[in-house]
Amino acid sequence: MTEERFEQDNPWKEAIEKYFPEFIALLFPHVYKDIDWEKGWESLDNELQQVVRDAEVGTRRVDKLVKVWRKNGKEQWVLIHIEIQAQKDEEFPERIFVYNYRIFDRYKQPVASFAVLIDSNKSWRPTNFEYELWGSRHRLDFVTVKLLDYKKHLSELEMSDNPFAIVILAQLQT
Repeated sequence: MTEERFEQDNPWKEAIEKYFPEFIALLFPHVYKDIDWEKGWESLDNELQQVVRDAEVGTRRVDKLVKVWRKNGKEQWVLIHIEIQAQKDEEFPERIFVYNYRIFDRYKQPVASFAVLIDSNKSWRPTNFEYELWGSRHRLDFVTVKLLDYKKHLSELEMSDNPFAIVILAQLQT
């Protein structure tokens, strides 16, 4: 991992850990509405490092893995895999794919992968990884949020009661 990436990612990891519900509410409101917040949430970062440490694709760590429960009334929990990406990386979609599968393989629970792109490349917006061989196809679509898109909403972020809005404002000013 480059020193620059660590310096940019670490404050994000800390902010997500402290304000996870607010992070989801601001960047992924459709997900926020489906989570049973009364049941809480659990960070699984430490357990996960052993699962992905053998990955042969790019950086060998997952930014955030969280266990939540859905509001659907069933005893079901899902894993939310979050990657913060600070620069264009052609291997990034493959890394999301590999980590998503390894998480599923470990826990046998549904996994939703989300990417928050904090880079300055307006055109780089990966949303999937797939491969195909002889009619056999494997594809993962993941949800991507590009922080550059929030520059249009600076005044809304400044007036927001959501503490995670400050994190986004700070990132946009760097």
